[in-house]
Amino acid sequence: MKFLMTGFEPFGGDAKNPSWEAISRLKDGYDGVEVVKAKLPVTFDESLKALETLIKTHKPDVVICVGLAGGRKEITIERIGINIDDARIADNAGFTPVDRSIRPDGPAAYFSNLPIKAMVNAIRDQGIAVAISNTAGTFVCNHVLYGVMDYIQTKAPEIRGGFVHVPYTTDFSQDYPEQPLMDLNDIVRAIEIAMTCISKTTVDLKISEGTVC
Repeated sequence: MKFLMTGFEPFGGDAKNPSWEAISRLKDGYDGVEVVKAKLPVTFDESLKALETLIKTHKPDVVICVGLAGGRKEITIERIGINIDDARIADNAGFTPVDRSIRPDGPAAYFSNLPIKAMVNAIRDQGIAVAISNTAGTFVCNHVLYGVMDYIQTKAPEIRGGFVHVPYTTDFSQDYPEQPLMDLNDIVRAIEIAMTCISKTTVDLKISEGTVC
């Protein structure tokens, strides 16, 4: 089984991005699982082009894109990507789309086809803070999640794909003293657990991981 694992370059004035810091520390393989690692640009117009090229080149069985969600206190496994770009800040190309459809002829949303509840429970069992998220925002992370699931749905239904958001890491404590922080080693470990879970799970758990509001 081959996993394509992506993180993002820094954005918003940060010197580094915890998503790529974590992905770059993964091994090249785990128990028969091959891992391909790549860094995506934080640009609306180039991120999906780069990702689609990677998929065509490496032909993975699973695609997991990892991004930063500064302000979140836990690792969050995304359930859904929505068909909208609505940027509060400019991407790294200076572009700030407002209310723009990602795919004008596409559906309103796509769900991840990863076993997200099994992933959450496997990570939680190892004492790492994790939850399912029902919004990937409206910036480049959501753009990539929607885009990769659109690609899977329309061109490669045999692939499983989804998105994981990670918090700021502890080395951002001086830059963001009021933000929740997580140790990078825990983030790497959580991603490893998620990959192992996916490789061994064909049907997701039928348990509640929902929220009231």
